[in-house]
Amino acid sequence: MQDFGEYASWANWTVGEVTDATLGVESTAASPAAAPLPTPLLRERNLAVQFVAVVMAAASTVAIALVGTLSIGCHAAVMLVAKIGPLRTLYEALSGAYDRLLDQLAQKVLRDPRDTPALRLMIAITFSVLPIFLVQLVLKKPSLLLVAVFYLSLYGIRFQRFVRIFSVKHLEAHRPQGYFSGIYGKIFGRYVEFFLGYLYGNIPELDRTVHVRLHHRENSGFEDNRFHAEYDRTSRLDFFRYLSGNVWTVLGIEPYLYFKARGDEANCRRLLWGMGRYVIFFTALSIYEWRIGLLFALVPLLCINFITAMIAWVQHAFYDTRSPNDYFANTVTLCDEVNFMNEGYHLAHHHRCGLHWTELPAHHERLRDKMRASGSLIFRDLDFIGLFLELTLIRRMDVLAEKLVPWEPLTHEERLALLAKRTKPATNRLGTTRAVHPALI
Repeated sequence: MQDFGEYASWANWTVGEVTDATLGVESTAASPAAAPLPTPLLRERNLAVQFVAVVMAAASTVAIALVGTLSIGCHAAVMLVAKIGPLRTLYEALSGAYDRLLDQLAQKVLRDPRDTPALRLMIAITFSVLPIFLVQLVLKKPSLLLVAVFYLSLYGIRFQRFVRIFSVKHLEAHRPQGYFSGIYGKIFGRYVEFFLGYLYGNIPELDRTVHVRLHHRENSGFEDNRFHAEYDRTSRLDFFRYLSGNVWTVLGIEPYLYFKARGDEANCRRLLWGMGRYVIFFTALSIYEWRIGLLFALVPLLCINFITAMIAWVQHAFYDTRSPNDYFANTVTLCDEVNFMNEGYHLAHHHRCGLHWTELPAHHERLRDKMRASGSLIFRDLDFIGLFLELTLIRRMDVLAEKLVPWEPLTHEERLALLAKRTKPATNRLGTTRAVHPALI
């Protein structure tokens, strides 16, 4: 296993500032750091912090299990209805007409009509989830039927709607002015993060500030709050540990400490403003009716904690212990039949995060030589949820070995050995897998 002390030069370097003006520039512009930075909050040995984190992780697991039971359980019913010929024909006709209408609308309201899939999803959630939420506020007393329909409308069958809204909000974070143009941009602004986000537990500013200015700055290196080379990515227990730390990112606390340690007051203010707005929303709902606050605010917050931890866990799961800060090595690419807004081309996105999502497949092809040299991993017929299930939850490494697309011919055993090597935890000079900042070794 690689010793963190062998690349302690990290202590002398940080990645250059990422701003809206440089979103199209390749990641990892290095510049000297003034001083060693403190260990991230989730790696501190504070018993009170760890206790709260574990409780939140357990609650997140329970919440996602309950919502998942509903989301996955309705899949069979939907498939049964889809087999009814007249209903399927009617749906296809209506869907086609709706798509043609959306294409015309997109030309008027979007900055880039290629983002029509995002527009379709925003409209769908606005006219399904939001009315349910408003009806529940009027009724006040929680209705289990409304709660169930709210969750189904928010997460979709087999979580497919949330997978898509995750892509939409992710890409919106890289659009300083959002998706909308002209007067529509002034009215709706960054609509997903700053309006719909309240419904699925996303604190305002987390995407624009934390994702763009922290994650894309650090590229899952040691200073990234998403860094997890010290964990065994095939271990359910290690994922739970990672999940317990992720809550401080979802709440905005750890990113705030990250920017505070660097004297970045502008991003600190953005985060505090976003956190404050969400606290007001959460508190107001809970005072109005505590059960509405629980079911319509806390549960989505717990679910997004689990889902974002799961996605971060697998998107950068395959560290090369010889160079854990090489994002070309740790960032996975997934080629799936359903690859909404090309979310699976995650490495190409990290390399040129300003590219439009429709251009990522071509950029992926341009990066193939560099990917080969870095040992970047590509899987076929998998999305990020499927990768998490196979890698960590049910640990079917044989399945992953079959879906791996190697750069040169490998036997099945060689594929398994490669996956084992790239998912094992790294160690430090203290003889433990617990991460220690290189400057402190």
